[in-house]
Amino acid sequence: MSTLEDTDVSTLGSELPAIFDGVKLAAVAAVLYVIVRCLNLTSPTAPPDLTHQDTDLSRYLLKTCPLLTKEYIPPLLWGKSGHLQTLLYGQMGRVSTPTPRGHRKLLPMLDGAVVTFDLFEPLGDHSTGDDITMVICPGICNHSEQNYIRTFVDYSQRQGYRCAVLNHLGALPDLELTAPRMFTIGCTWEFASMVSSIRRLYPQTLLVGVGFSLGGNIVCKYMGENPSNQERVLCCVSVCQGYNALRAQETFLQWDQGRRLYNFLLAGRLKKLILSHRNSLLGRVTDSDLNRLCAATSLMQIDDSVIRKFHGYSSLKEYYETESCVQYMHNVSVPLLLVNSSDDPLVHQSLLNIPQTLAEKSPSVLFVLTRHGGHLGFFEGDVLFPEPLTWMDKVIVEYTDAICHWDKTRTGTRTGTGTGTGTKRKTRKTM
Repeated sequence: MSTLEDTDVSTLGSELPAIFDGVKLAAVAAVLYVIVRCLNLTSPTAPPDLTHQDTDLSRYLLKTCPLLTKEYIPPLLWGKSGHLQTLLYGQMGRVSTPTPRGHRKLLPMLDGAVVTFDLFEPLGDHSTGDDITMVICPGICNHSEQNYIRTFVDYSQRQGYRCAVLNHLGALPDLELTAPRMFTIGCTWEFASMVSSIRRLYPQTLLVGVGFSLGGNIVCKYMGENPSNQERVLCCVSVCQGYNALRAQETFLQWDQGRRLYNFLLAGRLKKLILSHRNSLLGRVTDSDLNRLCAATSLMQIDDSVIRKFHGYSSLKEYYETESCVQYMHNVSVPLLLVNSSDDPLVHQSLLNIPQTLAEKSPSVLFVLTRHGGHLGFFEGDVLFPEPLTWMDKVIVEYTDAICHWDKTRTGTRTGTGTGTGTKRKTRKTM
């Protein structure tokens, strides 16, 4: 009996290393599987999905803007993850960020607020020989000193553009508020003040509106609020916005794609910014509002407790509906480029029906949807390290250059009023 037991123990002992090796291989395989899934490594690269009408302008853009029809290739090891693209943008902004030299302008408002924007002169002549100014509106809580703004401004200056960058009211860390209000998701007062100042300083300049994320909502809303806002405007570009604030905030409460976590992080950042101006906001914001603000864990709660009260909205619904550009975008007649990414964790897929439908109905709108890029990421690179200049930076300037030359060759009507009628068309379906 003991001999048989000894034999079984000996056999088991000889099999243990093989069992352990199998467990190790299974663990390694599981880790690799998780990495591949999380980094989305199996997702193929593809050209952007374009939605537009078939017009003279759209055919011209497809011919002169190769970035719109070529594959967007993100860094191999991590660039196909929308989360990593977004987190890298959020933490670093960009790599090897330049430091463009400009000067700050201060504009007093009727309610006592002081708007600031930074002005950067071109570093050379534009290829058309025209004087062209980009009026730029950054994302939430952002200003001209953000790395992604500095990178884009430097690149645009080198292509012959003057750049005016709005500093959102209350966003600059070293500038106190002079009135009891801050920026909101769709108040165009500050942007309009900057544009008016540029028109006065440079009466002959042509304008290009550029908005990033929340800034895209403000720029599109401003253009659509009044036809006169589009005078001497060559085109408008919006990147990574959500179009409908009410629907966007509802999706921000969902956990898919980690939006609830992003909501919490953005709310914490906005809360910190508001509290840094608490003394300046007294009179518009009560102690009870501040207590609710401190307990808030979402942007919607902050908007309800503080932000909507800056302009006297009676409800969140009224605030979101009034300040969303979706109510105004159909009034924009100048060429309009709308850019989003399918893997943007902040913008729900359902919101992308808005720009797609608009592009199908309007001859001046081009909707560009990339497969990868995250939220304001769009990094490019071979394997690991991203390039300093992103696909986003290059495609905005390439599109704007094309519009400038299109406008230069036209006579009579301004660009955007005579883009031609045509049929609805999807140039490429990759999704």
